[in-house]
Amino acid sequence: MTDSAAHPTFETILYNEDGAVATITLNRPEQLNTIVPPMPDEIHAAVTLATRSAAVKVIVLRGAGRSFCGGYNFGKGFHAWDEQITTDGEWDPGKDFSFATDRNLAPTQRFNSVWNTPKPVIAQVHGWCVGGGSDFALAADLVVASDDAVFGTPYSRIWGCYLSGMWLYRLGLTKAKEYALTGKAVTGTEAVELGLINRSVPFAELEATVAEYARQLTGIPLSQLSAMKLIVNQAYENMGLASTQTLGPILDGLMRNTAEARRFVDIAENDGVRAVITERDGLFGDYSQAPPELQPDPTHVITP
Repeated sequence: MTDSAAHPTFETILYNEDGAVATITLNRPEQLNTIVPPMPDEIHAAVTLATRSAAVKVIVLRGAGRSFCGGYNFGKGFHAWDEQITTDGEWDPGKDFSFATDRNLAPTQRFNSVWNTPKPVIAQVHGWCVGGGSDFALAADLVVASDDAVFGTPYSRIWGCYLSGMWLYRLGLTKAKEYALTGKAVTGTEAVELGLINRSVPFAELEATVAEYARQLTGIPLSQLSAMKLIVNQAYENMGLASTQTLGPILDGLMRNTAEARRFVDIAENDGVRAVITERDGLFGDYSQAPPELQPDPTHVITP
């Protein structure tokens, strides 16, 4: 539920306005805020609320529980999206590419509302921020993480492709190639060193650090914030961002339906997600296979 009768009740997120700051909280904490319908549509609706609110100058994104977002939920065979991508129980490539590139329906495009809103968006990241969750977080204007947060695109190894393109544009060619080919995980501290995110801090300081960024931004005229966001965004649009975001989801659909990818989902569906990610990540010794010091601290929890 939200804290105001003026705001709708959402299934997968919470929405709150406190003065000039709107906070959108992914709210599937027991599932690590993994992405299922209607989360993309609800994010879009919440960003629209904040954009239309005369009081709001800054939007904060965060995740409830012990993670920002664990990516798309594939543990039950990805059947939550069957209506959009299958026909008679079989993958329909025509449906998939049409849905994945539709600016009004596609999850990537709905999440991209944080890029398109003229108001600055701060992603407050802790715990796991992987797969489609990282694509979403990196579309924000500023990304602040806890030191032990873990970013990554394990789908680089099987069952996916870059969606928002933000890993490419934030890293630059040399590192983009490395992480595209390996899908290696990086901590919050490492992500700052790579230039992937703006800042990392100890978890105990995360909320206060984000609040201070928001406080500073709210002291600037909204028209000025919007102008500076627009000029930076437009530079990246001129580099082909929209084309990248069209191609990425098409390739993602293809990579979800290779013989290897179907085997991957079958194992997840029959033996559990842990079995298949153990196989996927064992070679690299990261994500669930990493030593405890390279995994998020499970006691670091955000309580809305």
